Amino acid sequence: MSSSIIIKNKITEDKLLKVSPFKKEIRITKPHKHNSYFEIIFLSKGSGYHYIDSQRYQVVPDTVFFVRKEQIHYWQLTSEPDGYVVIIKKGLFEQSIDKEIKSLLYQLSKNAILYVKETNSILKLFEILVDENKMQGNSLNAIIEGLLKALLAKILSEGGRPHKIKSKTETGLCHSFRELLSQDYKIKNNVAYYANKLNTSAQNLNMSCKKELNLTASSILSEFIINEAKRLLIYTDQTVAEIAYSLNFNDPSHFNKYFKRFVSITPQKYRLNSL
Repeated sequence: MSSSIIIKNKITEDKLLKVSPFKKEIRITKPHKHNSYFEIIFLSKGSGYHYIDSQRYQVVPDTVFFVRKEQIHYWQLTSEPDGYVVIIKKGLFEQSIDKEIKSLLYQLSKNAILYVKETNSILKLFEILVDENKMQGNSLNAIIEGLLKALLAKILSEGGRPHKIKSKTETGLCHSFRELLSQDYKIKNNVAYYANKLNTSAQNLNMSCKKELNLTASSILSEFIINEAKRLLIYTDQTVAEIAYSLNFNDPSHFNKYFKRFVSITPQKYRLNSL
């Protein structure tokens, strides 16, 4: 086991979008994170399992997986896969002339997996987008954005969810808060710290989160801290004390109590149960 989580980067620094066929030779990968990008994987063929954080998902044809930048994932495939991969950097939103793309991506990112009912148009859109992405190089234009928007909308309309998911969307301050948390390599257990980075007050941030998700800002922050703690406990050999310090806890005993309050068991027991 590694002392830290592997971070992979499958897109060059000058590109905001990469669309390519899924590599058929990939069967088994090690647990890893992505270097600050969102990944969409559509598999039209293949079998085995895809692990996202601590969840195991069965790979079947016509499945779309979504991996957020803070999540750990890996593959254990038992047959040759076929499909496509889309890699999207945050900078795409800043340069995009079509703001609806951001809304579609947010709705999709709430899922880990969707089962697609009709695939012909999705496959055609992937094929055209791969070709256009190659021809246009690093530039974004109306053609690329139009194809991406059509692809995302088609996946959303054709995708069936294995679990019921809240339809409520967030597009305001709370969404920016969650984005900031997912980008921060060193999580701080302090709502005021993130409110300051968002140029607002902790009170305003809390009100926004209650309005958008009916959750407090501190509960959203706690969810990110606990999820990151679980990843480090499962996928690294760092001691509980080292994990506590990396998550901005000055006292490992405080981290133990904090973790047990949300998970009902100690970090060490959680690690042992996950082996």
